[in-house]
Amino acid sequence: MLRRLLLVPVLLGLCATPAQAHNPEVRFLAAHVVPKGLVVGGTTVGGISGLDYDQRSKKWVLISDDRVAPRFYEGKLSRTGVEFTDVHSLVGPNGPYPPGTVDPEDIRVDRWTGDLLWSQEGDRTPTTLIDPSVQFSRTDGTFKRGLPTPEDLKMKPDSGPRQNQALEGLTFALGGSLVVTAVEGPLLQDGPPATTTTGAVSRVVVQTRAGQVVAQYRYQQEPLHAPDASTGVTAIVEKAPGVYLVLERSFSPTVGQKVRLFEYRPLQNRKRLLADIGQFVRPDNLEGMAWGPDGTLWLVSDDNFNAAQVTQFIALAVR
Repeated sequence: MLRRLLLVPVLLGLCATPAQAHNPEVRFLAAHVVPKGLVVGGTTVGGISGLDYDQRSKKWVLISDDRVAPRFYEGKLSRTGVEFTDVHSLVGPNGPYPPGTVDPEDIRVDRWTGDLLWSQEGDRTPTTLIDPSVQFSRTDGTFKRGLPTPEDLKMKPDSGPRQNQALEGLTFALGGSLVVTAVEGPLLQDGPPATTTTGAVSRVVVQTRAGQVVAQYRYQQEPLHAPDASTGVTAIVEKAPGVYLVLERSFSPTVGQKVRLFEYRPLQNRKRLLADIGQFVRPDNLEGMAWGPDGTLWLVSDDNFNAAQVTQFIALAVR
């Protein structure tokens, strides 16, 4: 399987097949909402945009996308409740990150070493271009090493990710030998944003642990569910070799959130709808997804430190 994947070229010119109808192989198990204003280690819990389970410590790690104080939490998560137990700052190679220079989005535990792998979106403003990146940190949050950002994904005046639509999803694949990232929205060079009739094209990028780009795949997103909506890929996890689960979230100020779970097979350029999360529970801004120790699939929402939103955990059984 590894040999076959390493020979796959960049596949950005293919057209994805349409998403199929809802599949009943996903069951709702539980949902929790974190109390507003919860303080852990002197920080307010919020902005949770990614999570993963650490087999070594038997704890969950949960990353916050606070651009002023980037950090991750440790905690416990089960069908009966959620508990945040500790917090660690994410530190750069030269010390604490200056405010606004990183935008953490997803996190994974490296089962080979116990280190943490996390992605951040960078920034695009009229005066600032900061590349998105993926990097390894130690369990105390200190910097270990970074992966090179693929040239196509660097922030350039006329190419690269749009603002706040860069490396949103992250997962290990093939037993930890590969690093897979999902770009939230279309790169400037990959076409326009989604409309109510046409979904945008984003990318799934496969790299070795050293950062060599193995393949890039076209991922066809769904059209907007409302004219005033924004949409994007927010999370990706490996389901089996060559098979991924992808979370697409679309938000409309008038209609609300629409979050869907898809099965995605990049080698066949196919996606299949598994579940509309709104059929189980009213979803908030779901951005993180990870497997639990018992095979339960967990989703988490980013409340954007907004009083009108919540930090929500949802547990699903995926057959």
